[in-house]
Amino acid sequence: MTTTAATTSLLRPPHPSSFYRKPPVLSNFHSLPLPQLKSSKFVASASSSRTSRTTDTASVSSSNLEDQETIFFDGGAHYGDLVSNLLLGFTLLWLPLTLAAVSRALFLRYRFTNKRVSVISGFTGQDRSDFPYSSIKDVKVVPRFIGEWGDIVITLVDGTVVDLRSVPRFREIADYCMNMKDINRDRGRGQGRGRGR
Repeated sequence: MTTTAATTSLLRPPHPSSFYRKPPVLSNFHSLPLPQLKSSKFVASASSSRTSRTTDTASVSSSNLEDQETIFFDGGAHYGDLVSNLLLGFTLLWLPLTLAAVSRALFLRYRFTNKRVSVISGFTGQDRSDFPYSSIKDVKVVPRFIGEWGDIVITLVDGTVVDLRSVPRFREIADYCMNMKDINRDRGRGQGRGRGR
């Protein structure tokens, strides 16, 4: 009888509750205070000199913000261009295009700021072409691979055509270039009127 009880205890798995321990109960739990955030609201004061100083610094800081160059997009060719060309590169016919995609991925970088467009290329990034938005005449887009990435063709005022290949977010960047061109054109007209007076 003892042998049957011993064999059934060996064959029967233990109850699952024996594997789990109950977590200890924390009776003295204290919440930590949250850090205080600084308010960025302008508080009007009774002193007019204090208010005039803050408005002066606000106007200076806003002019500094206009003079600073902010980056809208900084990046290389779209990774999908490299992947698709590597997959097609197994065919001997597609090999030159694969090598071009690899060189674009490794050595080409586009930078769009609020002041200019920069194309940085070369092994160490020493070859650089910059042009301001005021020199842009027209911007066209050519979608690639069902619109995941595309080419941006920028025509400058002097007739030079700049072809930016495999740009991610190409429609958004092309719209940004056209908006900045219009802003710079309007700013140039405003400065021209101011000089004529």
